[in-house]
Amino acid sequence: MEQEAVRIICGDAIPLRGHWWSPRSKAGEIVVINPATGVAARYYHRYAAFLADHGFEVLTYDYRGIGLSRPERLSGCGFDWTQWGERDVEAALAFATHRSGRESVTVVGHSIGGVLPGYAASASAIDRMLTVGAQYAYWPDYKAGYRLGLFLKWHLAMPLLTVLFGYFPGRRLGWLEDLPAGVAYEWGFRGKRLEAHLDPARRERLLSSFAAVTAPILAISTSDDPFATAEAVSRGLDYYSGAEPQKVMLEPQDLGQEQVGHFDLFHDRHAGGFWLDTLLWLRDGINPWPLKVYE
Repeated sequence: MEQEAVRIICGDAIPLRGHWWSPRSKAGEIVVINPATGVAARYYHRYAAFLADHGFEVLTYDYRGIGLSRPERLSGCGFDWTQWGERDVEAALAFATHRSGRESVTVVGHSIGGVLPGYAASASAIDRMLTVGAQYAYWPDYKAGYRLGLFLKWHLAMPLLTVLFGYFPGRRLGWLEDLPAGVAYEWGFRGKRLEAHLDPARRERLLSSFAAVTAPILAISTSDDPFATAEAVSRGLDYYSGAEPQKVMLEPQDLGQEQVGHFDLFHDRHAGGFWLDTLLWLRDGINPWPLKVYE
């Protein structure tokens, strides 16, 4: 497996930083890994290396304002979720197809990373998607028992701190990475519908972009994930009206763990279990958990 630092230039000239992972043997499919909000791409490097060791070429990258793609001054940069999807995911897809010489790619999307592909104009180039805990933080969908605490943390404290600092200082609080103000506000004030804040023309463009995705989607969540409940995952998948989704709800015990939550599946403790199972989907389009599918 070989790892190479890469630079991706978005359509608005914003540079993103990432890594290209190549297998030592002949390359197979191309996988683009979209991170969760506030999670640096380095968290997914172990999974990317695992995929490369199993014959995939893999692109990991940081959205604008995060990790290696953070500007010198985060306050006032104006970056938001919509730009992450329309510009950053779009640029990542274009980079991956150009670099590999292939016409299509597979996407692994964690949390918001499973929703953002629908914003990209060329998302029709995606031939398969694996999403993990994918949802867009509509707080009434959070898991009962956690809802109030999560609301106070992410929908009250985060926006207030963002007003004070000009960006969300998540790192110093131990609440994920720092976030651009636009991202923090979109998360904090997210309503039931993604397109609610857009003008009619952009709203129609967004819905059409989601509908253009025809790739089969395997949407994984765990029963102890406070964000990605069945309602939250279904709400996000409903936008992919032209796709073929399968929704799988796993119990921590299915994975040999007492708890998993929203972030744990990309930890290398799952290399001999969950990660191996994902190869069936990424390589062959086979759902490894057919008995865990729900409507």
